[in-house]
Amino acid sequence: MTIKEMLSSGFIILDGAMGTQMQQRGLPVGERPETLSLTHPEIVAGIHKDYIQSGSMVVYTNTFGANDHKLSGTGFSCEEVVTASVAAAKAACRGTGCKVGLDMGPIGELLAPGGSLSFEEAYSLFAKQAVAGEKAGADLVAIETMTDLMEVKAAVLAVKENTSLPVFVTMTFEKNRRTFAGCSIPCMALTLEGLGVDAMGVNCSLGPGEILPIMEELAQWTTLPLIVKPNAGLPNLETSSYDIDPDMFARQMAPFVDLGVTVLGGCCGTSPAYIRKLKEMLAGKKPVPRAIRRRSAVCSGTRAVEIDGVRIIGERINPTGKKLMKQALREKNMDYLLSQAVSQAEAGAHILDVNVGLPEIDEPAMMVRAVREIQSVVDLPLQIDSSDPKAVEAALRVYNGKPIVNSVNGEEASLAAILPLIKKYGAAVVGLTLDEKGIPPKAEDRFAIAQRILAAAQSYGIPKEDVYIDCLTLTASVQQKEVAETLKAVRMVKEQLGLHTVLGVSNISFGLPDRELINHSFLLLALSHGLDLPIINPNVASMTGAVDAYNVLYNIDKNSVSYIEKHSGEGAQAAPVPAPAAGETDITHAIIKGLKEPARAITQGLCEKMEPMEIVNTLLIPALDEVGNRFETGKIFLPQLLQSASAAQAAFEIIKERIASQGTGTVQKGKIVLATVKGDIHDIGKNIVKVILENYGFQVIDLGRDVPVETVVEAVQEHGARLAGLSALMTTTLPSMEATVKAIHERCPGCKVFVGGAVLTEDYALKMGADFYARDAKRSADIAKQVL
Repeated sequence: MTIKEMLSSGFIILDGAMGTQMQQRGLPVGERPETLSLTHPEIVAGIHKDYIQSGSMVVYTNTFGANDHKLSGTGFSCEEVVTASVAAAKAACRGTGCKVGLDMGPIGELLAPGGSLSFEEAYSLFAKQAVAGEKAGADLVAIETMTDLMEVKAAVLAVKENTSLPVFVTMTFEKNRRTFAGCSIPCMALTLEGLGVDAMGVNCSLGPGEILPIMEELAQWTTLPLIVKPNAGLPNLETSSYDIDPDMFARQMAPFVDLGVTVLGGCCGTSPAYIRKLKEMLAGKKPVPRAIRRRSAVCSGTRAVEIDGVRIIGERINPTGKKLMKQALREKNMDYLLSQAVSQAEAGAHILDVNVGLPEIDEPAMMVRAVREIQSVVDLPLQIDSSDPKAVEAALRVYNGKPIVNSVNGEEASLAAILPLIKKYGAAVVGLTLDEKGIPPKAEDRFAIAQRILAAAQSYGIPKEDVYIDCLTLTASVQQKEVAETLKAVRMVKEQLGLHTVLGVSNISFGLPDRELINHSFLLLALSHGLDLPIINPNVASMTGAVDAYNVLYNIDKNSVSYIEKHSGEGAQAAPVPAPAAGETDITHAIIKGLKEPARAITQGLCEKMEPMEIVNTLLIPALDEVGNRFETGKIFLPQLLQSASAAQAAFEIIKERIASQGTGTVQKGKIVLATVKGDIHDIGKNIVKVILENYGFQVIDLGRDVPVETVVEAVQEHGARLAGLSALMTTTLPSMEATVKAIHERCPGCKVFVGGAVLTEDYALKMGADFYARDAKRSADIAKQVL
């Protein structure tokens, strides 16, 4: 039976933890678990056999960190470790029918723009691992314990483009239903289902009870089979075990069956005994059919927008009729594009259109740059607007989330060029009701083209809810009688095809005076005919106000709650919201919004009027505090936090240059030693903490990852540091962290220690002997300010 047949025929029981099993069988502290497949394959095979005997139908190979980046310094290559690990698993499975899943975990580096690892580098590392796994005989690829949606996308594409293996994906969420990188459950579901994975779910970080509400939400957002692989509760430092025993684990897993989950296993702290109890709990049960609700929705990496009402698409990032935008694109001036993105987001846009098409520029390259940089400063989904298939695919590849593509039309060539890309990358698509004969004057003919576009999309496997139709706004000054035909076509498409509709509203008024009046009036008419996605300038208050009023008058905004919140205290005619140029932004706004170059330019200007340290203490530090507060309260997430830190760093560089030229001192407020402990090669958290601390003016001595106890102690002594920070991601390296904390306290009594990492809790950290527990980078900065 194949994996896909297993998914459709009943429950699939996965295995449990690998790392803790290795520790119990003698894995030395600090040794890379993956290398055990080469040095002691019998131990690895023995763990697999125990899980198979307990009921596992799929075992994951000992390859969680078997990519060349993580294996650096071990003397082993990715191919060697993967080949040996798959061989150990296959040996254990022989004669049992159990399948082998190639385990692929995160690379351990942040992807750009927040980190230094490019999407292409991540893709290459995953592709190498996947190819080696298929060659060695793996039956599927299990991408697990992921937090960054963009890294997941790189891994999924690497597998699907280089192998024929099925793909399981599980991400790891915190209790706030966000991953460490800020990915929400809907964003995960929309993106991964679009990319064509075979099953998705949640693993690690939490126990079954804490994961249940996360899975309940996920079940509402995907039609795919669901996977759950929880920890055995939380780790207990005193007993070196976890706080949920096998019986309790099985009891807490039972509600997942009622939810319709069909792929179940265990993560950190679980053992063959847990899988045995899980099998007993499932005995005699049958999968529960799920009530699937199909949604029209798009997303960025952190925000999903469901098209269940009127959603505004911001039109300003488009050179058509815009001299300043054309100039910015020719000069590759991204600051102007970013300022337009930020201002539209602040004005109430739900989605941003991105069109960079000019004959004299390299459109695919500019589209990639625009998408990446816009996604680094706003969390709204984007509409990729281009007639060039190369530009469309380049943008789809680097886009974080599920975008809209604008557009295809009724011509066979257009459909054949764009629709395969929509299917491959899992986007939504706008279909224009025109063909080789142009735009039909009559609504019925435009409707016929819409029917043809929908049929073509469905023939490629694109679901109906991902097809939006643009019935095309014609200019009233030239084609006045066709205005009513456009409105009629919108209603026909909405009512007869059940599709969502799009219109570029401002096209209606070209050549007429008082364009805003015409635009506003046409928008209200179009909304009443069924328009869902108006493409407008959200900085014009009368246009966004028309949407607000429509929602009241059509009983969408219940009790006028949203309208009252937005419009109470305003006059009958609200003033337009300006779209500020980069130079007009103040330093606080630039840092909060992550606008790096404006932050640099504004700081240069401030240095002409204020002393450098006055700028730091009265402007930069309060701005960073505000960013931190927004992060802590869930108003922004890790990508925005890092972009704000980057903007602040640009400002600090100007401050440092000014101080150096004046010879008046230093910005640095104290020294902090940071390290990822011995045996742990995951330094994402540590790197984020470094960025934030440096932006607060502290001098960070970064010792890197896999750092021995003695090296940390010597660094603290050498630099006279009064604060040290230690990071660990894996349960197998917590003894190294505890030993490092103890050594610092014994030999450097004047140094305080803070610790952090996904496997830690505050109680655990304090029992370990640490002075502070840093749940995130902002807390690290608070600790540093308190101590130093």
